[in-house]
Amino acid sequence: MSHTLKGSQVSTIDDVSLHVFLTPTKRINDGEDLNLFLASEAYRDITAWILTLNRASFPKLTDTGEIQRLRLDDGSMVLSDGTQNVKSILVKLDGMISHAPPSTGPRRFGNVAFRAWYSLMEESADELLQSLFSPDDILRRNGLCDELKPYLLGAFGSAPRLDYGTGHELSFLALLCCLWKIGTLRSGEERAIVVGIIQPYLALVRRLILTYTLEPAGSHGVWGLDDHSFIPYILGSAQFGPAIDLKVPVGATPVEGSLRGSPSPSVVTNAATVKDLQDSNLYFAAVQFIYDVKKGPFWEHSPVLYDISGIKDGWAKINKGMLKMYAAEVLGKFPVVQHFPFGSLLSWERCSGLEPQPASFHGQQVPTQAPGKNASAAASTGTRAPWASGRSVLSNLETQRFRHPSSYCTYPITSKRGRWARPRLDQRVTPASSDQVSFASPPL
Repeated sequence: MSHTLKGSQVSTIDDVSLHVFLTPTKRINDGEDLNLFLASEAYRDITAWILTLNRASFPKLTDTGEIQRLRLDDGSMVLSDGTQNVKSILVKLDGMISHAPPSTGPRRFGNVAFRAWYSLMEESADELLQSLFSPDDILRRNGLCDELKPYLLGAFGSAPRLDYGTGHELSFLALLCCLWKIGTLRSGEERAIVVGIIQPYLALVRRLILTYTLEPAGSHGVWGLDDHSFIPYILGSAQFGPAIDLKVPVGATPVEGSLRGSPSPSVVTNAATVKDLQDSNLYFAAVQFIYDVKKGPFWEHSPVLYDISGIKDGWAKINKGMLKMYAAEVLGKFPVVQHFPFGSLLSWERCSGLEPQPASFHGQQVPTQAPGKNASAAASTGTRAPWASGRSVLSNLETQRFRHPSSYCTYPITSKRGRWARPRLDQRVTPASSDQVSFASPPL
């Protein structure tokens, strides 16, 4: 069974030399703005970009019938100049950690030395972004770096709050999306982007979290998917999905089943197996980080991931649920996207085919008006992670799998492991027995 994606290609700039770039500004200040965001060109491009990376992460069926898996430890992966230049920025940022050693003084929460590291990044941001282009490239001179800078600075956590969450991760995805739109990153190298950029980014973020003990940004606690990240669970589950023909850039992706020989989702509870798989798969690399920072039984400190591990319909089913959950719990939550800035590449303009939604329950719980509605984006504040009170925003977007937030359970599962999961108020549950809970799935 598969679901056809429609209208899910990222829009690109035809002639960047003629394009007028803009310094991104904050536009989401209340519940009404949140609904407008869900009908914006930026929302369309961000979701299309994530879907593009997701599809590229599935195993590839070649002309000869051979199946090529995407592995993080693939030493034969060739990186283009654009991909290599972005990776080099991450290497330089990693090197800055040695120039901002952790403070040894008493502290209650995150280490204040992170602010020193952040200042080093901020001071180097212009130079780092200019390194993406040749000295004679017109893109260095026409305001592009000013448009990219807020996304770079918002991608590594909040210096004032000493935290990191999925909103910061979203900012990095937005940076890559902008580079795709202007042609620095190109079609055909999506797999190289996952291996050569996204995985090094996640590794750097984890080092920052450990070095400076960064707090989760608005975490749900044990009832969240992950304290800090989301994208590795989307792309990592795709890595173990059934093989697809990647020659077709936009098309059906599986919604159930797994690649033959892939590990069972249930092995997340086996620490030794997780350690063996962490170097080749994003999902298990993320789970390994949980093992590194949390103690006790897996089902106790990560009940949502534990419940997901009981799904019997394969990794593609998990991937489908992760996409829906991301739309609802990240893109559809005001605390996550309220600081997201909009410029010319990720535009606040209304997207043809997407309709603004009436105020939802969740929208009614956020401010109706905030001062400085069009204030410049404060990149250092970043955005919080998704776990805030209230329900998601309803939508009637039916043209692609990456759905707008729904008031149904955001993760469609039916699992025997559900006995450890505590359903939220926006979940419909029907006890199947004393030790089993079935979570109702959203309609497709």
